[in-house]
Amino acid sequence: MRISLNWLRELVEIKLTPEELAQTLTMAGFEVEEIEDRRTWANGVVVGRVLQREQHPNADKLSVCQVDIGTGEIQNIVCGASNVRADIFVAVATVGTYLPNIDLKIKPAKLRGVQSNGMICSLKELGLPTDVDGIHIFPQEDLQVGTDVRPLLGLDDVVLDVTTTANRADALSMVGVAREVAALTGGRLKIPEPGDVVVPTERGNLSIKIEERQACPTYIGTAIANVKIAPSPDWLQQRLRAAGTRPINNIVDITNYVLLEWGQPLHAFDRERLQAIAGSENLTIGVRFAHPGETLKTLDGQVRHLSQQSLLITANDKPVALAGVMGGEESEVVDNTQNIILEAALFDNVAIRRSSRSVGLRSEASSRYERGVNFAGLEIATRRALSLITELTGGTIITQSQEDTRPDPANWSRTVHLRLQRVNEVLGPVNLGEQTGELTAADVERSLTALGCQLTPAENYSWNVTVPPYRYRDLEREIDLIEEVARLYGYDNFCDTLPETAEAGYLPFEQEILRRLRAAMRAAGLTELIHYSLVKPGEERQVVLSNPLFAEYSALRTDLISGLIDAFQYNLEQAKVALNGFEIGQIFWQDEDGLHEAETIAGILGGDTTVGKWSRGGKDKPMTWYEAKGILESVFTQLGISVEYQPDHRDSRLHPGRTASLWIGGERLGTFGQLHPQLRQQRDLPDAVYVFQLDLEVLFDALDKDEILVPRFQNYSTYPASDRDIAFFIPTKYTVTEIERAIAKAGKGLLESVQVFDEYRGENVPPGQRSLAFRLIYRASDRTLTDTEVDPIMEKVRESLVEKFGVTLRS
Repeated sequence: MRISLNWLRELVEIKLTPEELAQTLTMAGFEVEEIEDRRTWANGVVVGRVLQREQHPNADKLSVCQVDIGTGEIQNIVCGASNVRADIFVAVATVGTYLPNIDLKIKPAKLRGVQSNGMICSLKELGLPTDVDGIHIFPQEDLQVGTDVRPLLGLDDVVLDVTTTANRADALSMVGVAREVAALTGGRLKIPEPGDVVVPTERGNLSIKIEERQACPTYIGTAIANVKIAPSPDWLQQRLRAAGTRPINNIVDITNYVLLEWGQPLHAFDRERLQAIAGSENLTIGVRFAHPGETLKTLDGQVRHLSQQSLLITANDKPVALAGVMGGEESEVVDNTQNIILEAALFDNVAIRRSSRSVGLRSEASSRYERGVNFAGLEIATRRALSLITELTGGTIITQSQEDTRPDPANWSRTVHLRLQRVNEVLGPVNLGEQTGELTAADVERSLTALGCQLTPAENYSWNVTVPPYRYRDLEREIDLIEEVARLYGYDNFCDTLPETAEAGYLPFEQEILRRLRAAMRAAGLTELIHYSLVKPGEERQVVLSNPLFAEYSALRTDLISGLIDAFQYNLEQAKVALNGFEIGQIFWQDEDGLHEAETIAGILGGDTTVGKWSRGGKDKPMTWYEAKGILESVFTQLGISVEYQPDHRDSRLHPGRTASLWIGGERLGTFGQLHPQLRQQRDLPDAVYVFQLDLEVLFDALDKDEILVPRFQNYSTYPASDRDIAFFIPTKYTVTEIERAIAKAGKGLLESVQVFDEYRGENVPPGQRSLAFRLIYRASDRTLTDTEVDPIMEKVRESLVEKFGVTLRS
């Protein structure tokens, strides 16, 4: 919001410079983004009077003027404006003046052979917006030549561009900012109380009908007759321009002025045009939501197609304005308007936010309604507007009708319990010169009283704080009051000392593991992907949102694999390149125990990881199941964990014979497998596409061990290994993992590793069986093993396999 200091000084006593005030507001949470010192725009520009105007002898579009600027010497000035003439007062930039808005320093010059000493200025050259094409002519007839033009044009002002936080709706007004400045600086408030206006008791032919009382708790309609539409007085136009608002006419300017002063949006309708729309002299102003198919042409000339979320103002049930956002063009106040109806209303912030969004339109009024307008300020703003209208337009108040469903005025403020102990616990010690201390009861009382709160002492150094109505939406809890104490006392007055002893920083365990996991995945050639958590509804166990932004994305995902398959397909269609990627994210589901959430990691593999495709004629090499498993195994190896694989066929999206469940320490870690051929055919995907999904909670539990987290040196044997091979026929129902586990148990002690190196099914293999060959490596740390040491262990391994699995040994 743009704050004029001249206007602000009329509302509150200010002893600070603009820079000091900006620093004070910024430290209190109201960031001042810019200080616009308008005093520099026309420094050196004075009032001049054109005594004589003659045509330039060498240019058709130039004039030679004799101008009195009060120095006792008449200045010869060449002017190119078409509206310059004799006997007018103008703004003259004297020699040596710098005009920053056009980056021009005035110097004596010859224009087409004629000497010119100065420049007659337009408002645009002085930085002011205007619709007039030419120099500015002062309407006053009794000006003193040579005087400074800045007070006449409102350029003796400084404007602060202040950003308010979303919770401070009260600060979107000059009165609200004045209250804040008074609280921060101790300045005396001088807020004028609008005078009483006489409103006839006769209701006349104006009535109010509110269909949506929750969306519009209060509506006041006032009929005013015999208004004279004209430009606003200079003081009003100058204040509007300083606030960044373009003056239009006295009626519209008054509504904008009250909006800026009190933060209460108002709107004026042309009464005759309303009656023409309504088709009757008897007007019923209504508030309702739009019907399907209704349209409204707003003041910006755009035809708005309304939805059922659009809140409307109606005249005899016909739309005339978008409530709380913008008026309609067909009922706007125009130059020949004589009678008006002034709207002053309160609208629900949620209703206005949805209504504004539904038509893609936001205005100064809607931005205030969305944050919440003060209930107690409606009548004050209405009286202020009516008094200005009767004063500046000569209008007469005919009748006023209202419908009010606001709660009882006694409930417009709330009482919050505040404890001094809690204040000091949250805010900490304060600087007291060379020492530190705590906030006292007097500090708290002084700060909150300055904000307009009423404090009633309670037991144990606490208070019952009654919040003023204009801070009703902001100060709701004890912590809100503590924040206000901190702001008013000054954030820079609290201690910011570091601890006496510093410790090295560290990441939480989960964050450290996630970093290592991401690094391992990237090292394996996988690209990290990110998807939205919202997906299409229709799956089992989904958590469906009750108020989704989009109907097609109204449920939370139950796994990451579906999104990865979609990404793989999209990447293949767009870039013709297969994707190797992983994703870390949350999944959600519900069951009879309620709602659940878990963090998982999933990946998809199917791209050719090799280089040198020229040797294959540029063709991709399909990834085998073992290669995909090897990528996952390399990640586990870097993390320092051992994972077991068991056959699995729970997921219908995966190949029933090429899917494994992953286990670690007896806990199910996740799933790894190849996509089902039917799914690949439906999606037009390559044959070799593999996916995995792991439960991060299980992974965290497995890694939360010192021997894994802290790398330790392990002695290695300098003696040679002794390897043995064993081959046998075994029923296919047994997995390699089970066999390796049995071998490791039987050879415990000297057995260093077990590795399968051959599998055969076919001729000479008994039905229902397969031939497997394993290599067993034995090693001792202190000696070279002999056959007499290894052979008994090998015999024990053979006996164990025959006993447990019924194998037929081949070697």
